[in-house]
Amino acid sequence: MSDPISDMLTRIRNAGAAQLPLVKLPHSRIKESAAKILQTSGFVSEVSVAGDKKKELSIRLKFDGKKSVIEGLKRVSKPGLRRFCGATEIPRVRGGLGVAVLSTSEGLMTDAQARKKNLGGELLFFVW
Repeated sequence: MSDPISDMLTRIRNAGAAQLPLVKLPHSRIKESAAKILQTSGFVSEVSVAGDKKKELSIRLKFDGKKSVIEGLKRVSKPGLRRFCGATEIPRVRGGLGVAVLSTSEGLMTDAQARKKNLGGELLFFVW
């Protein structure tokens, strides 16, 4: 797999469209950090890690009736074309209704946290 973050986003997008409450995927620290950001932003309800040797990341999605809380996910920086932005160039997602996730020197964080700390970095994905 050349892009594990894109795989994670696609699994979440597909599970939301199929109204599946739980997404299971192979664990990595960056995927766990991204899932925790989605949880603190209110897009998913629970994130857990299970297993000893071969860890598995479980993400429980939130639904509003039969519709997923996550309306859209878009991968911005890809392995073929990385996208970086400075602290003053961080875009607002859907006029502030969505969240941009960045990989900075201090770890993964939302666009609001990066602006507050005056940090730029690699723009990973948008969620709204």
